[in-house]
This record gives sequence, C-alpha cells and structure tokens, in this order.
Amino acid sequence: MIQRSLLVFAVLGLALASAKSYTITLFQPATVGAVQLKPGDYRVDVLDRKVVIRNGQVEATSPVTVEAGDSRYRTTTVRFENSNGTMRIQEIRLGGTSTRLLLNEPAAN
Repeated sequence: MIQRSLLVFAVLGLALASAKSYTITLFQPATVGAVQLKPGDYRVDVLDRKVVIRNGQVEATSPVTVEAGDSRYRTTTVRFENSNGTMRIQEIRLGGTSTRLLLNEPAAN
C-alpha cells in the first residue's frame, strides 16, 4: 500500500514538473487566438505543444513552438504583430533563459 502511494505521488510530481510556468506583463491590449487580453500581469504555462496565458478567469491558449535562442535574454519581452489594427502576441522571449516561445496562430485574413 505504501509503495503504491509513493508511486502515485511520484507520477503526480513528474506531471507537475513537466509543465513550465513563467510571468509576463502586458502594457497594451493584445490578443491570443480569439481572446482579448487587457494590460496586466499574466502567468504563462507551457504544456507540451501548447501555451496557456492566464490572469484570474481570463485564459488564452495557442499552439506553441519552443526554441532555444543564440544567447540568454536579459529581460522577458513580448513581440507583437499588428493584424488589422489588433496587436497579436507573436513571440515571448523569457528573461534569464535562452528560451523563446513562438505562438503558432493562423494568420488573420
């Protein structure tokens, strides 16, 4: 029984460890998918090939490609694309790492 409980906790710990979480601050309104994000602080979770950006009950998801840059980024930066007057998050460079998140959103028509 004890071994079974330990196995369950070990599997749960590995599942939680595989999800990476970061924080970003948006200084202007932006969209991810069909969700409009207001300026503020957001938690960014990377799960497999998906990114989840949330602040309270507001949650936006997008397919993501995780890439390693040439060097470490000093600060976290968010790159936007102006799509018909709407700012869409295109890329997030994570400060203190060489990781960048490329949001794989379909192009707006």
